[in-house]
Amino acid sequence: MAVTCRKDGIYGYVTLDNPPVNAIGHATRQGLLDAVIWAEREGLERVILSGAGRAFAAGADAREFDAPPAEPHLPDVLNRIEASTVPWIAAVHGACLGGGAELMLACRYRVATPDAQIGLPEVTLGVVPGAGGTQRLPRLVGMQQALAMIPTGKPVSGAEAKRIGLVQEVDADPVGFAEMTNGEWLGMAVPVGELNSGEAAPEVFAAARDEAGRRMRGQIAPQRAIDLLELAQTASLAQGMAEERAVFLELRQGSQARALRHVFFAERAARAPDWLTAEPAALDHVAVVGGGTMGAGIAYALLNAGMTVTLLETDAEGVTRARANIDKIVDASVKRGLIDAAGAADRRARLTVSADYSAAAGAGLAIEAAFESLEVKAQVFAKLQDALPAGAMLATNTSYLDIDTIAAPLADPSRVLGLHFFAPAHIMKLLEIVRGKASSDRALATGFALAKRLRKIPVLAGVCDGFIGNRILMRLREAADTVLMDGTTPWDLDEAMVDFGYAMGPYETQDLSGLDIAYANRRRQDATRDPARRYIPIADRMVQEGRLGRKVGVGWYRYPGGGGKVVDPLIDDLVREEAHFAKLTRTEYDAPEITRRLLLAAINEAADILNEGIAQSAADIDLVTVHGYGFPRWRGGLMHYADTLGAAEILSQLRALQAEDALVWKPSPVIEACAAQGLTLAQWRREAAADN
Repeated sequence: MAVTCRKDGIYGYVTLDNPPVNAIGHATRQGLLDAVIWAEREGLERVILSGAGRAFAAGADAREFDAPPAEPHLPDVLNRIEASTVPWIAAVHGACLGGGAELMLACRYRVATPDAQIGLPEVTLGVVPGAGGTQRLPRLVGMQQALAMIPTGKPVSGAEAKRIGLVQEVDADPVGFAEMTNGEWLGMAVPVGELNSGEAAPEVFAAARDEAGRRMRGQIAPQRAIDLLELAQTASLAQGMAEERAVFLELRQGSQARALRHVFFAERAARAPDWLTAEPAALDHVAVVGGGTMGAGIAYALLNAGMTVTLLETDAEGVTRARANIDKIVDASVKRGLIDAAGAADRRARLTVSADYSAAAGAGLAIEAAFESLEVKAQVFAKLQDALPAGAMLATNTSYLDIDTIAAPLADPSRVLGLHFFAPAHIMKLLEIVRGKASSDRALATGFALAKRLRKIPVLAGVCDGFIGNRILMRLREAADTVLMDGTTPWDLDEAMVDFGYAMGPYETQDLSGLDIAYANRRRQDATRDPARRYIPIADRMVQEGRLGRKVGVGWYRYPGGGGKVVDPLIDDLVREEAHFAKLTRTEYDAPEITRRLLLAAINEAADILNEGIAQSAADIDLVTVHGYGFPRWRGGLMHYADTLGAAEILSQLRALQAEDALVWKPSPVIEACAAQGLTLAQWRREAAADN
């Protein structure tokens, strides 16, 4: 049963019991309604409501959102609880989110553990609270605090909830505290729905809308949530809840909510495949080779997960530099309140920085994050092979290089896998786990076990130049350079991609990372580049002229005084000059055409990646593009977005573009197959295609 009831004297105990997080689905709603009737029939003095397991209730069951609403509806259940002649006490621990928080608000009294997480994160799923959250929360905590919570979706701790008046008390044993609550006082407690929401000035709402527009650009739900909060100032509870419910039902069937649910479920499905049953290597002690920005970030992520870390460098100077890089991250974490002084000391105590590989002799895993050179990596792996036990796994963090080439010289290449972290490695959630030709199941199992320890989203990738994400990025940048050469400017192109939903466009991104990095990668590809493929030299000239990006104050943009970007007209002159050298007649591309071309290029490349088995599913590509490359989450990832266009439409557009360049716009066999068979990219399976 999703809800259990127990009577002890004049007390009733109602427990949400729907593992793993007590999501509020149909059975829970019916169970709660039955519990209200039961408590009144039994003549109880109070009902103490709690959650079984690790959570109070982590929200509505999002799996029901694609089906028609089924009675009893949560708003009706909560209204019944609030109006009951038997007062309910919410005893909250763990997650109390979404519908769980709305359930808590309907109770007459609320007590939580200090570390409980209470919030209304519905906007992160493209909807608004649908069971009174926008109407009851401001009545309890005031409009300013409600505006800080609902349009952002950010939860508060139990301790913070007490400070702002969201709960009356905090206690390590909320059920025990609820039992001791004064019954006479409890009977006189005013239901939240009968309180006054208070008011906020129009400029407060305007500021909230501006902030939501900046932080959640392009998203509908935060703005609609602010509208509902503003309505709470003048509407009765019944009127406000009726409007809230209508907005909730409208949004949950919209494209943004569907896209956000798709990513939500893809994230929860990201785990080791069922066939991977091997035992992973021990992860108590991990070695990291290279103490630069990436290596230091990886090391700090491992330290955050409680591991002992040996950070290896080439010499004493490198050791000093690596330790300084780690100290910088530790100090920043303390400053931001993410860890305290004791936490910083603990992390430093578990870290060894050395130029002697024997210091890592006890490690079960080593992660190489050295310079992107096959020669350098060959030297590193030879040293690791000699220093670490035979059972230790060896991973490379390379972004592009061939893992099979790296593994080949080793006595046992099955120990090698790719672990492609994204910068900053201690913050970014994505981890590409790259399977080489010889990678053993144990090596892969170690990668997935590490992702779980680090709370990262793992995606299995095959070996190719750039794996999943960087290969798509290379094609998108190639398309961007072509559009730039043929008829736009870096800033117009960037603006078009930002308008689509990216945080920044490809040229501002290059300025941030450094143009020399992509330049070095292009030089690596010179020997194997197809001479029939069009090559745009503009970025090469940028590097040759010293325009390396933000780190030198000038790249595609200028950064005067180390500040924000400023358009540089000289770049427009440079582009036009290169077009003149190439004897091109330039055209003018508007924003829709810019985004169309770049996204079609990325979609087609991603489909080829599926066809080659580099990615296992379209959903994996969605996770990579959202979590590693800034694709707007509210569009669901690259392949989900492609499915909103449809394979037949994509194929038609690609064939039209082939008139310009038959090579780069050649449609992927996956797109052709999906168009012919009426399939979505999400439905396409490589095994089925092979059978055909």
